[in-house]
Amino acid sequence: MAGLLSPNFPKAAIGLERDNVTALALERHGKGQFGIKQAATVALPENLLKPNFLEKNIASIDELLVYLTEAVRNAGLLKQKRWSVSLPSGAARTAILTLENEPASKEELAQVLDWKAERSFGAPAAELRISQQKISPDPNGKSRYFATAVKLTVLDEYETAFERMGWKAGLILPRAVGEVNWLVGGDRQSDSLLISSQYDGFTAVLLRGDEPTVVRSVTCEPGEIDDEIYRLLMFYRDRFGGGENRNFLSKLLVVGKIFNFNRLREISAEALGTTLQILRPEDVGLNLPASSLRFDEIAAPAGIAALAWS
Repeated sequence: MAGLLSPNFPKAAIGLERDNVTALALERHGKGQFGIKQAATVALPENLLKPNFLEKNIASIDELLVYLTEAVRNAGLLKQKRWSVSLPSGAARTAILTLENEPASKEELAQVLDWKAERSFGAPAAELRISQQKISPDPNGKSRYFATAVKLTVLDEYETAFERMGWKAGLILPRAVGEVNWLVGGDRQSDSLLISSQYDGFTAVLLRGDEPTVVRSVTCEPGEIDDEIYRLLMFYRDRFGGGENRNFLSKLLVVGKIFNFNRLREISAEALGTTLQILRPEDVGLNLPASSLRFDEIAAPAGIAALAWS
């Protein structure tokens, strides 16, 4: 994951989602441990932000600026000018690109990756900002790349808003990438899984060690989520083997208000024969104050802000 990123990022981040905006600053409490120094979340009116990968996202930049200003004022961060940003789920996409054959040159590699990205993301590569990181090969030895993409016209909407705030946004990442950062650097002897809600389903990222090995975006109705998570876990069991595998999945990070943790434990026991540990914020190194702050609202921007210490 770190290969996508560079050090010296700000310790402050903005998190944008369909129904809220969060501004926060982190402080380090020790190795791998972080606390919230300042933070505020402000609700957004319905339809102001419509996260979409291909179409317009922001109904009114002027109106969004009002809520961004309110969030940073409430957090005591009005003077902050350098930010990292997590984009709403739906505004950006992630995928693992697998190459059938090893390209003979850097130029051919770039062409193949662009072609793979177009097929995975559903838009011409020339219309996307794509970040790619080479990860471990698949079981057949084929080269793989973890990729994120944002459509340039969509990115321009958000960057225009940030510029009008007088901000410099040095790092802009999809929400799921910020959230999955909480699983990086933990127990590398077992697999870990992020399940993150989105307005029309959920995104799942499976880590083996510190590398993503499966990425799934599932579109479904709320009443279908349990069945889809069961199918996802069954896919994992069939693909990666049973509990005798020393890397076998044992930990689950869940982000979103739509999930029932007790039901997820039941589903994991049924699909895998073992009950997964659902991680709490303190289990992944984030110490939340006794306040109204919700992990599902701050997990992504806090995960990106934590990269300032990487």
